[in-house]
Amino acid sequence: MLHIINKSPAERNALDSCLNVAQDGGVILLIEDAVYAATQGNEAEAKLRDALSRFKVFALAPDLEARGMGDRVMEGVATVDYGGFVDLVTEHKNCQSWL
Repeated sequence: MLHIINKSPAERNALDSCLNVAQDGGVILLIEDAVYAATQGNEAEAKLRDALSRFKVFALAPDLEARGMGDRVMEGVATVDYGGFVDLVTEHKNCQSWL
């Protein structure tokens, strides 16, 4: 399953809810303000680093760049462009957006 998160971990608990409910082996895509979770030195870094052992994690590169965070992505998080976003959606039968 593809889990799409768009809220900053500093603002909402969408990332925590996803990590608590989602089954291992899924894919997490961070978009919009959720990309802050994929950066080094943020408050959710330890949680996301732990999640990397259970999930494939992607961050939308244009959203990272728009926030000036393109060079701060933590190791293990892959970046995708809009085409990659579409590919992830089409590769997964089920998608869950976390609000």
